[in-house]
Amino acid sequence: MANNFVYSQPVKIYFGEGRFDALSEILAEQGVKRAVIACGRHFAPRAEKLREENAAIVGVFGGVEQNPQLSGIIETVKLCRETKADAVIGIGGGSSLDTAKFAAAIALGDGEAEEYYRGERPFPDKRLAIIAVPTTAGTGSEVTQVSVVSHGTEKKTINNPVFMPRCAIVDPLMTVGVPPRTTMNTGLDALAHALEGYWSRSHQPISDLMAIEAVRIILVNLEKAYRDGSDKEARASMAYAALLGGLSFALPKTAASHACSYPLSEDYHLPHGEACAFTLDSLVRINADERLDYLCHAVGLSGTDELADRIDALKALGGLRTRLSDLGEVDLDKLCRDCAAHPLMNNNPVRLDEQSLRRMFEALQ
Repeated sequence: MANNFVYSQPVKIYFGEGRFDALSEILAEQGVKRAVIACGRHFAPRAEKLREENAAIVGVFGGVEQNPQLSGIIETVKLCRETKADAVIGIGGGSSLDTAKFAAAIALGDGEAEEYYRGERPFPDKRLAIIAVPTTAGTGSEVTQVSVVSHGTEKKTINNPVFMPRCAIVDPLMTVGVPPRTTMNTGLDALAHALEGYWSRSHQPISDLMAIEAVRIILVNLEKAYRDGSDKEARASMAYAALLGGLSFALPKTAASHACSYPLSEDYHLPHGEACAFTLDSLVRINADERLDYLCHAVGLSGTDELADRIDALKALGGLRTRLSDLGEVDLDKLCRDCAAHPLMNNNPVRLDEQSLRRMFEALQ
């Protein structure tokens, strides 16, 4: 019997095919009267059409970048203030959701965006409502209090309750047009969320249950969604698994795979999911223990070696980079130093210092 844990999840989740079609009703239910949409350029034309059709949508910022910049948050905040918005709707992958979360948190404040980014000013007590609508099956940002934001070449993960969405609309049909490579990258990101939430030093039993189920569903459905993006059943399963993945790490937080992903993204320009996957199979072997073996058997695998092999096979299928030689010229000293210094490394069940990380990366030459 598990004891001594705290579980909290304040986000109201609307899940199902066609849920996004009920956006107007959901906004009304949430008491939203004037909302701004934050999205990427790909979704911007549809967002403008939504604005024309829905009186509750009063503005669109359609310039969110793949690694969301503080400059985009500043533009979203400006639009919120000009339109007197009471909510921000983030529609897209993690970049759009994180932009919406940060903008909503500071729009009613007096300080400059960079002051909040640097931690030089506390976030305001009042914020705009956050409505999160993921269009990829991977980020989990719709149910977490995390916003990952870049400012120039610097990339920061900020964890604060002010970023927790009021509600999430998870409609698997929103993911049907996602290209195969993005499907694989985001699916492996969801797998990393589940595995890291499970083996995090702060893991807890309710999150563990969701992590195990997320891993099981991903291993059954990610290849199907990759091979046939129109497979609605596989897309729905992946959307559900990504949601579970987000829930499974929201409280325990991620660990070494995500710690390593930041230098890999910043210095070698790997997309986030690909960067997380780069070390994920290696870390399955490093973190192998009785608990992880239990997860493997629970999802129908023989053990941790088979799990690591399955991850490696998915990376190969998606054409992801898996060796240091794929990254060009690598400063291994800096890579190991930066990975070891990342705070998320402290959540890993096995203590990894620069020397142990070097051994891991050298095996990936």
